[in-house]
Amino acid sequence: MINHVWGLFAHPGQEWREISNERPTVSRLYFGHILLLAAIPAISAYIGTTQLGWSIAGGDTVRLTQASALPLAILSYLTMLAGVAVMGSFIHWMARTYNANPSLSQCIVFAGYTATPLFIGGLAALYPQLWLAMLAGTAAVSYTAYLLYVGLPTFMAIPKAEGFMFSSSVLAAGLVVLVTIIAASVIIWSLGIGPVYTS
Repeated sequence: MINHVWGLFAHPGQEWREISNERPTVSRLYFGHILLLAAIPAISAYIGTTQLGWSIAGGDTVRLTQASALPLAILSYLTMLAGVAVMGSFIHWMARTYNANPSLSQCIVFAGYTATPLFIGGLAALYPQLWLAMLAGTAAVSYTAYLLYVGLPTFMAIPKAEGFMFSSSVLAAGLVVLVTIIAASVIIWSLGIGPVYTS
């Protein structure tokens, strides 16, 4: 499963054809791909925020305590795992509109592989600086959108024109999920599970 990572960056069109021919199961996707890759941003953020820290406008370096960073890292990890399933479910629901008949498992597999750049982009959290986060985040989101637009028509076996509309709907849903996660984070922080800073 993890061997598809390089292919999605080097030759995405060909890799999507190979992935669609394999028809992997959700359990194989999670155990062979998602569980490992989703840990990258969570572990990177934990290390970056507790060991290196960040400063604003050249001020003192700020870090998180390990005790507060650990539950936040675990929550972000679980959120990423759930996010893949939610997006896969949305893709499955939308597929009927475009006369595609993929299984729910196939849609979750597609969502998992599409999210690969987001997971790998999480390496930037090792050095938690705003400029790097913006740069890496923009690149990861852009390439994820590219994989979505290239892969969805191939994976769903639909015409490219319909694939463009389908991909645009999925992208909009992904942005809604992202905003929901941010809002949920704020609510969770207000309940006392927020970060604790140390200088």
